[in-house]
Amino acid sequence: MLLTVAISTTVTAQLIPSYTADQLMKRIAGNDTTYILNFWATWCAPCIKELPAFESINEQYASKKVKVVLVSMDFPEDYPDNILAFSNRKKLKSEVVWLKETNANTFIPKIDERWSGALPATVIFNSKKGEKLFFEKQMSEDELNALIQRFLKG
Repeated sequence: MLLTVAISTTVTAQLIPSYTADQLMKRIAGNDTTYILNFWATWCAPCIKELPAFESINEQYASKKVKVVLVSMDFPEDYPDNILAFSNRKKLKSEVVWLKETNANTFIPKIDERWSGALPATVIFNSKKGEKLFFEKQMSEDELNALIQRFLKG
């Protein structure tokens, strides 16, 4: 029984990868995929309210070079178990990662200089096209669709 628990904990940690801001931005650079990075937390009501829009976008654009990444800003004590439990409860299909940063003065400028640190926040980014949009607000599915269409046409 103890062996099962140890294996389960290891698998859980692997299901929600953790990144520094540098690692995250490096991961999405250098290709022609449009990334939608949504910065959210399990304790943020507006974040939770907008998650279905991101899930819908993830499904709608699955066959395109568009990728939704839900970047959890939860506290270190919530990683990985609480984030994974929340993701499972909400049946999230988009990729969920955890930003393992604690110094906002250091990591925020690496994501976007305009970010005050408030949640939710969304970055839409395509490094090959040199395009990046930033929003510090709750996003609707219609807004996301319009923005993605702009990226796909450009």
